[in-house]
Amino acid sequence: MRKRYYIIFVAREEDGRLRKIPVPFHYAYVFVAAAAVGAFTIAGMAGSYSRMLLKTASFNQVRSQREALQKDYKHLEQVAQEKEVQAASLGSLASEVTALYGLKHNKVTKGAASVNAVAVPVDAASTFTDEAYAESFDQLSSLRNTALSGRLTRAFDGGLNPLNGESWLSMADAPSLWPVVGPITSSFGERMDPFNGEGAFHAGIDISSSFGEAVRATADGVVLTAGLASGYGREIVIDHGHGVQTLYGHLSGFATSTGQEVKRGQVIGYVGTSGRSTGPHLHYEVRIRNTPVNPHKYLHETMNQLASTETSSTKVGN
Repeated sequence: MRKRYYIIFVAREEDGRLRKIPVPFHYAYVFVAAAAVGAFTIAGMAGSYSRMLLKTASFNQVRSQREALQKDYKHLEQVAQEKEVQAASLGSLASEVTALYGLKHNKVTKGAASVNAVAVPVDAASTFTDEAYAESFDQLSSLRNTALSGRLTRAFDGGLNPLNGESWLSMADAPSLWPVVGPITSSFGERMDPFNGEGAFHAGIDISSSFGEAVRATADGVVLTAGLASGYGREIVIDHGHGVQTLYGHLSGFATSTGQEVKRGQVIGYVGTSGRSTGPHLHYEVRIRNTPVNPHKYLHETMNQLASTETSSTKVGN
C-alpha cells in the first residue's frame, strides 16, 4: 500500500481548541515551483530594469558630450570669424599704407620711366601735353575751391590717408566728425565681452552719452539702412562713397530714413540703449570696403570746430 504524506497546519480556534489542517505533501512541490518561478521573474525584471538604467545613463552621457561639442564648435566658429575680421582690418590698414607709399613713390618713378622707355611722336606728345595741362588746370581749380571751403584743410588736419590710390579730394569727405561728444568707454579691438566675460573683438568704439542726445552724421552720404539689427538694436548705416561706410548703433530713435541723403553734422538719430547694451551710449563704426577699422584715428573734429570752420570759409568766400 502506498504511503501518503501530509503537511499539518495547526490553528487555534476562538474556544481554545486546536484544529489540524492536513495538506498533501505533493502540494508543497507546487508551492516551491511557484515560488521559484516568481523569484526568476523578479530577478529577470530587476535585470531588465538595471540594463535600462545603464542604457539611459549612457544616452545621457552621449547627449551631454554632443551638447558640449556643439558649444565648443560655436565658440570656435565665433573665434574664427573674429580672427577673419581682424585679418581683414589689418589688410585694410596695410592697403592704406601701401596706397600712401604708392602716392609718394609712383608719381615720380613711373613718370620718369615712361618718358625714358617710350618714344612718343611729336603730335601725340603735343596732344598728351594739352590733355595733361587741361587735367592739371582742372585739378588746380578744384583744389582752390576745396581749399576755400575748408574741406581739404579738414582732410590734412585729420591726418587722413588716401584709400587704395584715391585722391586727397575724395578723402576730404571722410568721416572725421565726432557723432556725439563724450568719453570712449570701449575701444576698437580685443576686449572682454560685458555680458559673458569672454574675450571678443569689438568692431567699433563706444562713446558714452546721455539718453536722447543727438547723433550726427560724421560726413556727407546716403543712408543705406535705418532700422532694427541684431545686437546693435536700432542702427543706421551711411554710405559716404569711395568704399567708406559708418554705422551708428544702440539708438533710441531715428531722425532720418533709408535712402535719404544726409549732410555732415546733420542729426540722424538719438542715443539710446537698444540691443545688447549696458547703458546709454553710441556704438560707432567706420568700415572701409566692408572691413571695420579703428574709428578713433578719424575723430578729429567736433561740431563747434565744424561751425567755426564753416564761418571762416564763408568770410573767405565773401
